[in-house]
Amino acid sequence: MLAKVVRIGLLNDFYGCLLTERQAKFIELYYNDDLSLSEIAEKFSISRQGVYDILRRSVDQLEEYESKLKLMEKHFALKGYIENLKQLINEFKDINCSELREKIDKTIELLKQIEMLV
Repeated sequence: MLAKVVRIGLLNDFYGCLLTERQAKFIELYYNDDLSLSEIAEKFSISRQGVYDILRRSVDQLEEYESKLKLMEKHFALKGYIENLKQLINEFKDINCSELREKIDKTIELLKQIEMLV
């Protein structure tokens, strides 16, 4: 269950701006603020079933965006590649050549800048 909540949170981070205001609010209240279906229903004067339906459709929509755009998948793949590159570069640091070290340090700085974007 926790993995599902984390996944929905991540999907919401990537695609939440594509949901309606109401869908986004329900996702926020249920998954981020940990309100129950009943609490949300009471707050919006609708039935628990109505809240459940909106949440289900919203999550389905988030999953559909990811299945088509794959932004989250690409994000984590890129982060993995960056981490692998950092490890490989650090292995070169042991080589005793000042010019090579300088280029490695510049490469590491570029990777850090890229990492901040993902």
